[in-house]
Amino acid sequence: MSKGYIRGTVLLIYLDQENCPPDIRGGRRPRWWRSSVFKRPWTIDGQEITVSCNIGVALYPDDGRDGQALLQNAETAMLRARELGNNSCRFFTQSMAVSAFDRIVLENSLSRALERRELLVCYQPQVKIATSRITGVEALLRWQHPERGLVPPQDFIPLADETGLIIPIGEWVLQAACAQVKAWQEKGFPSLNLSVNLSATQFQQQELPEVVERVLRDTRLAPPCLTLEITENLAMQDINFTVQVLTAMKKLGVKISIDDFGTGYCSLKYLQRLPLDELKIDYSFIRDITTDPNTAAVVEMIIMLGKKMNLIVVAEGVETEAQLAFLKERACDLLQGYYFSKPVPSAEIEKLPLMMP
Repeated sequence: MSKGYIRGTVLLIYLDQENCPPDIRGGRRPRWWRSSVFKRPWTIDGQEITVSCNIGVALYPDDGRDGQALLQNAETAMLRARELGNNSCRFFTQSMAVSAFDRIVLENSLSRALERRELLVCYQPQVKIATSRITGVEALLRWQHPERGLVPPQDFIPLADETGLIIPIGEWVLQAACAQVKAWQEKGFPSLNLSVNLSATQFQQQELPEVVERVLRDTRLAPPCLTLEITENLAMQDINFTVQVLTAMKKLGVKISIDDFGTGYCSLKYLQRLPLDELKIDYSFIRDITTDPNTAAVVEMIIMLGKKMNLIVVAEGVETEAQLAFLKERACDLLQGYYFSKPVPSAEIEKLPLMMP
């Protein structure tokens, strides 16, 4: 008999041999997952809502000989699925058990990384296509671990978000980046702008507008010089809440950008409700614009949409001359990517050839 119960936001299900689908028993992702209802928006009381679901699976007896072991290993697999995102389904493997232990060690180190000054902010320039000049930078967090070396962002930022450590870390990044851009402005780059990403946990923080206002006041950076980025999926999770928070931020005078645009479930009906200044096309589209006609058409449509809505359009992930030519021909406003520069420490930004007063 199947048994299931809910704990927090987690649904736990035990399936016996009789009720377990053959593909799951064989360690394969269920066929119905490809057409899962979680991949489509739901309409509840007239509101369109996107729900994500990530599944972790543990099988008896290989992954555990009692309920507690199976539960623990299924949760480990679910955490791995959640890290991958996009409604993932993952089966438990022994390597995940090692990863789970490594995660605990990493979390303990991360909790002390800020006070040990192991965190640093790097900057990736944004180039205005009309002038071929750097007009802005995006602040990107890096972790220089004393033993592991440079820890990839995808290995620690989701962890910081889940544990709540992203709140003090995020405020530190905002403070450091605003102070740095203000210093650059005073050195002769008065029109330089700053973009900073907000995580899901930061965005849901009730004190976020007060934090941003305080940082701007302390660093003396003019509000219009700061752009706050949230992902498309985050914006669509609760459209009414998103509108409320973004409206409060706009009252401070800062700009708002939708990051990873084109990868989520953004409804055009809801897009026009958001007080936006910028659309940022995800790098996965830019990567294929010169090889896939369908992708090229999508990017062209996004640029046209942005212009019709009087929004700045940014393309991230520009790496080749051909991509640059495509975007320049279609008058994309800002470009960002390794073609111009990888993310670098503040001292190296001033040495870039396009960084001229």
